[in-house]
Amino acid sequence: MLDDFFIRALIAGVGTAITAGWLGTFVVWRRMAYFGDATAHAAVLGVALALGFQISILVGVTFTASGMAVLLWALHGRGFSVDTLLGVLSHGALAIGLLAVAMVPGPRVSLDAYLFGDILTVSKMDLAVIWCGLAVVAGVLWWRWSALVTSTVSPDLAYAAGVDPRREQLILSLLLAGVVAVSIKVVGALLITALLIIPAAAARNVARTPEMMAVIAALIGGASAIGGLHASLWFDAPAGPPIVVAAIILFALGVVLRPLFIRR
Repeated sequence: MLDDFFIRALIAGVGTAITAGWLGTFVVWRRMAYFGDATAHAAVLGVALALGFQISILVGVTFTASGMAVLLWALHGRGFSVDTLLGVLSHGALAIGLLAVAMVPGPRVSLDAYLFGDILTVSKMDLAVIWCGLAVVAGVLWWRWSALVTSTVSPDLAYAAGVDPRREQLILSLLLAGVVAVSIKVVGALLITALLIIPAAAARNVARTPEMMAVIAALIGGASAIGGLHASLWFDAPAGPPIVVAAIILFALGVVLRPLFIRR
């Protein structure tokens, strides 16, 4: 079954979307959309490093995305405006990454697959990495769910409960960096933030509890991946953008149906 490239793409897309849906709930709650952009843009620099040092793309992207996450965590609350800091680091990492790729010796490298994803070329090893990443995220969220939710709702309440909100923020930041690294081949560096935000925002329209929101976000993400992949085949288009468009359609449907859920 895994010899079929489209089946591999479906499995990869669903695995990535589920993981992004779970973590996207915290991105929406904490208003960390720009953080996702900064981490994703740092992934382009990771691609350049991987090509320059001839190492695995996954290793290079994981290193730079994690480094960006730790840097943002370290600078947060030290007198820097959050939106300004994120803007500087986000666009700076993207510009340096694009410049570094252009300076890599040898034939000119096309970044389209890394910027917009190339899910139809995922291998069996890529599937193993994606679903192992999903298992890690699921385990950490199961372990730290209460602490993460408490620190998201109120840092003061977290301190009162014996939870360090900065530690929880670092854990969440590293998980997001890992998702960006794993997802770069699926939806690309420029679209992963959309996959983090849109399903979670759609789930927020209909969910009543944090747990329900995480589950619905994962379902919406999975449905977007399946629908987007079929649309890409139908219209003969790259797979990444149709996945995001499918998520937007489901978000719009949630907005329309929201009054019904509120009345219920």
